[in-house]
Amino acid sequence: MSDPSSGCAPSRAVVTEAEAEALIRGICFKTGPPRRLGVEVEWLVHESRDPRLPVSRERLEAAYAALREVPLRSALTVEPGGQLELSSPPAASLTECLTTVSADLDAVRAVLCRDGLTLSGMGHDPWQTPRRFLRQPRYDAMEAALDRTGAAGRFMMCTSASVQVCVDAGHEEPGPLGHVRRWWMAHLLGAVLVAVFANSPVSAGRPTGWLSTRQLRWAQIGAGRAGAPALDADPRAAWARHVLDAPVMCVRRDDDGPWEVPEDLSFRHWTRRGAPRAPTHDDLDYHVTTLFPPVRPRGHLELRMMDAQPGEDGWTVPLAVTAALFDDAEAAETAYRAVKPLAERTRGLAAPQNPLWRDAARDGLADPELREAAAVCFAAALDALPRLGAATAVVDRVAAFRDRYVARGRCPADDLLDAWRASHDGRPEGSGAALLTTHQHGKDTPS
Repeated sequence: MSDPSSGCAPSRAVVTEAEAEALIRGICFKTGPPRRLGVEVEWLVHESRDPRLPVSRERLEAAYAALREVPLRSALTVEPGGQLELSSPPAASLTECLTTVSADLDAVRAVLCRDGLTLSGMGHDPWQTPRRFLRQPRYDAMEAALDRTGAAGRFMMCTSASVQVCVDAGHEEPGPLGHVRRWWMAHLLGAVLVAVFANSPVSAGRPTGWLSTRQLRWAQIGAGRAGAPALDADPRAAWARHVLDAPVMCVRRDDDGPWEVPEDLSFRHWTRRGAPRAPTHDDLDYHVTTLFPPVRPRGHLELRMMDAQPGEDGWTVPLAVTAALFDDAEAAETAYRAVKPLAERTRGLAAPQNPLWRDAARDGLADPELREAAAVCFAAALDALPRLGAATAVVDRVAAFRDRYVARGRCPADDLLDAWRASHDGRPEGSGAALLTTHQHGKDTPS
């Protein structure tokens, strides 16, 4: 968050409460003509022969060492449980973003294939229990902090994967591309996107009763760490209050010792108390990275609510649909009108701890209102994509998803549940894994 060119004090300088609020308000929403797009795609890494088998730490370390030698345009990172993430550079167009990440994914898959590993597009691992791959002070502290609210934090850290789309914050002035409208729409449309792209109904080999178990885990972590601020007319003020009142996950140390994990210490109280040491600008920057709301303002808006998708190209659909609904003025207006009535179902509560988001994660498009809103939004996106210069193949992929899922009131999680039921219907042992693997290649499962 701190901008060295802005004349701010060095990052090691102590930050006051007023300075922290000013920094958050000034940097987290960068307004201007929407013209940049990005995507972060997370993947579970599975054994190619049988995705139910755990992959050893040694195999993952060897594969990731080989990947570090591959030239990529996207940033490649490893998540706490060994999941892989590719983060695109900011792109000037949807086509540029798709081209860059597709090429990088091809290169990553080729390396993993040589090691007998594959990328799996699911929002939550159906088989594995949480097992941490990264042993770093940040994740030790995160695990300790999240354990206070139960097991959901470990599942989130180690067994979840998503497609996160990054769009510009918007214009300063009102209108369909204005930053206030985009902020509001992100939190209402976000529930529709949860329902449409739900793809995580199974955990520990059994259905959980939720189509997006990944979203359930986020809600279980709690509003302080993974919730959105209350929506009001000033997103900057709302986000600044939320950041300052959110619990501090850890106080870092310069030596090799474990980081302190305080209890009941908000960043606001930290600035007032000055203990266990006075917080710095750098601590504020770090604090923001430990908050995981479904929509995170980082100068741009980071939409974090969508499960990882099946198939090699499945991730391109949420990217294309989201880009169309946010960056085409006509589609943005249509989408806003479609999702605005859903606000009543939030009961004034912030996402994802409200009834609208709960219903989206549990029921998907079996919910009639979410299905109707999704149909309108997909129609608007399909109209807008050619105006954004999208290739025919991209439009066709979105249309195929619409026909296969949205038009039928289904989502990818329904395919996984069909596969699970088939594997428990007297079929030979192992057929469940085969059917789930078929799902991951984007093919229809047998009825």
